[in-house]
Amino acid sequence: MLSCFNHEFVIHVRTGDVQGAGTDANVSVILHDEQGSSTNQLQLNHAFKNDFERGNLDVFQLPRDKTEFINKLGKLEIFRDDSGFGSSWYVERITVENKSNGDVYIFPVLRWLRPHYHYVFRENDTFLPQDDAKQEQRRLDLEDKRKVYVVDTSDVALPASIKDLPLEEQITSQHRWDIQKLKLNLIAQSSITMLTTGRWKSLDGIRNVYVRKIFNEPWASRLWREDSFFGYQRLNGPCPCLIRLCSDIPQKLAVTSEDLEPILEGQSMEEALFKKRLFLCDMDILDNLVCKGTDYVVCAPIVLLYRNNKDQLLPVAIQLFQEQGADNPVFLPSDDPNTWLLAKMWYNQSEATYHQSLVHLGYTHLLMEGVIVALHRQVSISHPIFKLLAPHLLFLLPINKLAVEKLLAVDGWIDKTMSCGRNGVLDLNRRRRWRMDIHGILPEDLETRGVSEENVLPGYYYRDDSLLLYNAIKTYVTSYVGLYYDTPQRLLDDTEIQAWAKEMVQSREDGGIGLQGVPGDGEFHELEQLILTLTSIIFTCSVQHAAVNFPQYDYYGFPPTYPLSLIGRPPTDKSPRTEADILNALPDKKLTMDAMIVTKILSQKGVKGLGDFEVDFIFDPKAQKIVESFREKLEKIGVIINERNKSLDLPYEYLHPSSIPNSISA
Repeated sequence: MLSCFNHEFVIHVRTGDVQGAGTDANVSVILHDEQGSSTNQLQLNHAFKNDFERGNLDVFQLPRDKTEFINKLGKLEIFRDDSGFGSSWYVERITVENKSNGDVYIFPVLRWLRPHYHYVFRENDTFLPQDDAKQEQRRLDLEDKRKVYVVDTSDVALPASIKDLPLEEQITSQHRWDIQKLKLNLIAQSSITMLTTGRWKSLDGIRNVYVRKIFNEPWASRLWREDSFFGYQRLNGPCPCLIRLCSDIPQKLAVTSEDLEPILEGQSMEEALFKKRLFLCDMDILDNLVCKGTDYVVCAPIVLLYRNNKDQLLPVAIQLFQEQGADNPVFLPSDDPNTWLLAKMWYNQSEATYHQSLVHLGYTHLLMEGVIVALHRQVSISHPIFKLLAPHLLFLLPINKLAVEKLLAVDGWIDKTMSCGRNGVLDLNRRRRWRMDIHGILPEDLETRGVSEENVLPGYYYRDDSLLLYNAIKTYVTSYVGLYYDTPQRLLDDTEIQAWAKEMVQSREDGGIGLQGVPGDGEFHELEQLILTLTSIIFTCSVQHAAVNFPQYDYYGFPPTYPLSLIGRPPTDKSPRTEADILNALPDKKLTMDAMIVTKILSQKGVKGLGDFEVDFIFDPKAQKIVESFREKLEKIGVIINERNKSLDLPYEYLHPSSIPNSISA
């Protein structure tokens, strides 16, 4: 046992806060200085204390006579046996203090330690594979990771995923997804006394269910009927990455110049096109989508929007299906008000289907899962790129597992609340079109859609804030990558990062992730290809996910604004409708409550803001300076957004850096 007197070195050991992390094994260390001297084996143990419990920090004082030959610490050797009831051990970090001169040495471990293996760590543990002196240790660690991070491509509808969740990825907060229990708790907390069965008697009656503390009334409930809000929703709602500039009216859209010119403020249709005043959202990907029953339909609509002289974006034509026909009219703002309102609702229901199935679930959660699995399989924890990405990958694997098991299950929340049901969500994921080199690189995506210029589409706050953040992330990544790859050859010689690139693009049939459009297509020849890939991943897991996740309650929380389901058939003619027709199309009270509960849960942020990491992975002093510069840039972006929002009737706050989690945590 170690004496607590006459000490000079102090060792702090942080056991990880993950499932099964604690150990009852005997743990020993050997300290090595830079000149080659080393201590004898020193056992880390406190009498009458249970050391190395999950999440605990244990502090051990090393006697001076055992460490007298150590001056500048060069490396730390640590090992354990397999004794005790539970010997497995996950170590987060070891810190060594030299009390005689104030030196502090940090050894990030962040891994399970095998029994009887002598691990050797150097300070900060950040090395490219070609620079690591502990090649065998690195190889064995990756072998262990590949045994537990196994790629699963058995579900042909969904992107590649992880087969079984490793212990270190498991979380205990599964109650967060017990929808029935949450429903009862939230009803009790909010004092909602509404019946949870039956249909709505009036549109205003829906607003009576909201209470200030828990279920605040979504602000969109006051604006949902207005055409200007419908246009705003395309720019800054939960699905802001669909709208594109219209350079030609599609032939399949049966709108005429006679239909449009009364709305175009004295311009011809050709003039409006030339002046870049017309925009389009085309939901052709939804054509003939599987739905959960004969009472449910998901349209494949096209909406044409016009930017007027007040810079308001207004819908000017809605066609609910792709093919022209007598039973598929083009609805116009001049039609009967309730008929026009129904057409907008059916469009919104289609976009809500696309948003939940692909933009949110498919293009952030599920696509990034394969990226994470491949990273763990091919890139060592000691690799600087792993440390760069790691804060942005936390929580995603267990969140996805719970989402698939709880929300996407047969008779789960998606099956009950969405018109397409789980089979429609799976069908849409089979049709996914996402490519990293277009949709994952924000400037390219905006340019492809023709909406990158602020004067072409003012009020597109998603674009403006996302661009500020994307550029900040890219600057951060570029500086960080430059620390470790001072020449292109260094990148070509990096076997781990090249193996990761290969597995990301390798076909699913060959055991890969099958990701489309990764720069370099499986081999990073240039630093810019790596930088774009890393920027895309961090942006997707932080900014893009925040943009499509956190607006949910504000829109879905009032079903007429953004209905997950509508009942019956969409209008096939322009005859006048009544409020009763609108109410009959809306989901009943029970489904409304279910939509409110889950979107309320998903819209809550429970982790730190971008740049303020939940777990520290980066300890290289030069890299820490780059992280600090990133944080300073984010703070300045926050000030810009705050100043802009002061002048807005509807402040756009979803992409304030403090509101963006580092990773997909909801």
